[in-house]
Amino acid sequence: MENIIAVKAFLALGQESRLNVFRLIVQKGDVGLTPKDIIEKLGIPNATLSFHLKELVQADLIGVDRVSRNLFYRPNPTIIYDLSTFLMENCCGGVSCAPQIMINEISKSGR
Repeated sequence: MENIIAVKAFLALGQESRLNVFRLIVQKGDVGLTPKDIIEKLGIPNATLSFHLKELVQADLIGVDRVSRNLFYRPNPTIIYDLSTFLMENCCGGVSCAPQIMINEISKSGR
C-alpha cells in the first residue's frame, strides 16, 4: 500500500463521528446500511451524515450501491485488510509481535 492511500484513509477516520459511522458499517458487513439506518443508530443529522459518508467513500473505506430508491453503504474489506497489513508490516523488525491468538486466527483464515 502506498503511503498516500494510507494517509487518505487515516485522515477520513480521524474524526469521531466519521469513525463511529465507519465502525457501524463494518459491523454490518455485506448487508450494508442505509443512511436512515445510520441516523437511527447514531443520531447524526442527515446533512452531516452525507458529508461523513462522502468522505469515507472518497477514501475508499466504504462503497455505496443503489438498490431501487435506497443507498446501501458497505465496507471495503480489501482496503481494511491492506491498512491492517500496512500498519503491521514493519512492526517488531519484521518478526511477528501479534498476540498468539491473532496469529492463530490469521492462520486459520488462510491470509
